[in-house]
Amino acid sequence: MDNPLLDFADLPRFAEVRPDHITPAVDQVLAAARATVEAITADDVPATWDAVLAPLADATEKISWVWDPVSHLNAVVNTPALREAYNSNLAKISEFYTELGQNLGLFAKVKALAASADYASLSPARRQIISHQLRDFRLSGAELPDAEKARFADIQARLSELSARFSQNVLDATDGFARYIEDVAELDGLPDDVLEMMHAAAEADGKPGYKLKLHFPFYFPVMQYANHRALRESMYHANATRAAEFGPAELDNTLLIGETLSLRDEEARLLGFANYAEVSLAPKMADSPSQVIAFLRDMAARAKPFAQRDRAELEAFARDELGLNELQAWDLAWVSEKLRVARYDFSEQEVKAYFAEQRVLDGLFAIISKLFDVDIHPQAATLWHPDARFWEVRRNGQVVAQFYTDLYAREGKRGGAWMADIRARRLLADGRLQIPVALLTCNFTAPVGDKPALFTHDEVITLFHEFGHGLHHMLTEVDELGVSGINGVEWDAVELPSQFMENFCWEWDVLSHMTAHVDSGEPLPRALFDKMLAAKNFQSGMMAVRQVELALFDMLLHAELDAKGEFMALLDAVRAEVAVNPTPAYNRLPHSFSHIFAGGYAAGYYSYKWAEVLSADAYAAFEETGHANPAVGEAFRREVLAVGGSRPAIDSFRAFRGRDPQIDALLRHTGLVASEVSAE
Repeated sequence: MDNPLLDFADLPRFAEVRPDHITPAVDQVLAAARATVEAITADDVPATWDAVLAPLADATEKISWVWDPVSHLNAVVNTPALREAYNSNLAKISEFYTELGQNLGLFAKVKALAASADYASLSPARRQIISHQLRDFRLSGAELPDAEKARFADIQARLSELSARFSQNVLDATDGFARYIEDVAELDGLPDDVLEMMHAAAEADGKPGYKLKLHFPFYFPVMQYANHRALRESMYHANATRAAEFGPAELDNTLLIGETLSLRDEEARLLGFANYAEVSLAPKMADSPSQVIAFLRDMAARAKPFAQRDRAELEAFARDELGLNELQAWDLAWVSEKLRVARYDFSEQEVKAYFAEQRVLDGLFAIISKLFDVDIHPQAATLWHPDARFWEVRRNGQVVAQFYTDLYAREGKRGGAWMADIRARRLLADGRLQIPVALLTCNFTAPVGDKPALFTHDEVITLFHEFGHGLHHMLTEVDELGVSGINGVEWDAVELPSQFMENFCWEWDVLSHMTAHVDSGEPLPRALFDKMLAAKNFQSGMMAVRQVELALFDMLLHAELDAKGEFMALLDAVRAEVAVNPTPAYNRLPHSFSHIFAGGYAAGYYSYKWAEVLSADAYAAFEETGHANPAVGEAFRREVLAVGGSRPAIDSFRAFRGRDPQIDALLRHTGLVASEVSAE
């Protein structure tokens, strides 16, 4: 086909997509979808699954098949032309789904189907889809008066624009920073591989010396290892003020945040909710904002004594061993690394030398094979960048899923790590099975020269985390599009498989088979692993209150802050309540908090902590029966991964664990138990 985005015969032809393909493809699939909606809502069309919801799924899936690759390319190989095409079509996509959610004819068909005699004979997955659709119609304003419907549609379109603009401002502010240093003495303390990467980046720009950037593989080593305090402070300032009033006015997210909050509040009130947090929680496990706030404050109360101890230890070490009488925000990572080395006699850099990319992938695939009885094999495919790779997942010799990986940071690529789907499992009308396809994206340090990419242990954990999401999507056995894989899973339960997988990064039998020293080829020594394990909960108190800080700010922002309120003042109040590390007044965390302003986590950031309770308790089942036990792995696959969103997440958890979730395992895994804090 002339337009690769409209070729639905196989996988996306990523490498062939040009910005000028996007608008014609979007227009075509939207026009076809609107024609389908008009046809299935005709008076003479019966309110049955085959007559209404099956053709609707076909039509909306085609939109995803065009738009999902475009969204992915915009995130990983962003160019001005691609961005312009993406932005110009984003409003069209938003408009269509707003129209769809407010279509009274379609709403009536779904209600009639739910009330019909045929409903009871539908599969549980189909009944779950109908239940979700009825809820989503109400959340989309289907029951609003016409005048308010129009306003609701305008709000949705504008929120989509604001989200895209917010994300692009953060990307541009990150990409726009560069600092060149010629005197290597200023970079004292940085590991050789980091210096090599910085030198290569400067060379690529035709500059001498070393290039410092705000991308994580460049930024964090400076904060962690650079002995030059003024350098750490300047880099911290640059990172903490991204996309705020201190930089170019066109990249300042201040007004975007205010308008976003105001529009979310207006949307909530149009729908009859007291605030946007209630809207956000309507399809989630948690019952109410007050329940979430109480949960977070309980976590803060449990963790803060440990966090205060962590802070006191850092201050004492900085004063007594490093001559720092006042510990600032830009000192924390540096002093922490020095303390970690002094206390546990190893550095992250020492560990990193054992985690070469291919060995890590081989180890990850081996534990997946053992737990879930699948094999993973590389395959050829059309890719968007030389860094990307493509893989098949096979079970009993049959291909059950496929996925892409894109693991390295680069300019033009959104920061962070995420899993997205490009195809979902579905049984087609002709009896063929459409297999799921996932996209796994990270921002690790790219290989330099002839050496392989080396991952920190934290990056290994991140890879396992994102692959957990991928497993949830790829190992589903549900045949209905709306609830297969991650589709239809409550947002505050979707982190269960991802956080669950992180635990295996602390298993000796797993790590020992996925390590080889980059120079000697020797596996990770058991003595070094034991030190890592001893340090596992190093500063876990500070990390816990940091997550609570972000989650509580997000929830209070959407539940209690007046639409015209000062979000920075709210953040200051939250920090005063739960944080132990003072933050400079110029810190503008919200301005790059893409999770809640551009990533779907609005009034949902608590999900990480909420799901951590589930994941720790789920992993405890392995601890109780023998680590990496294939029988328990099979039960987890069958009761959690395979069922996707076809039943409530709490029912899946109970089916696997035989009871409701308990917080004990999380507290134990993270060292947040009373005996731990009193013993120090």
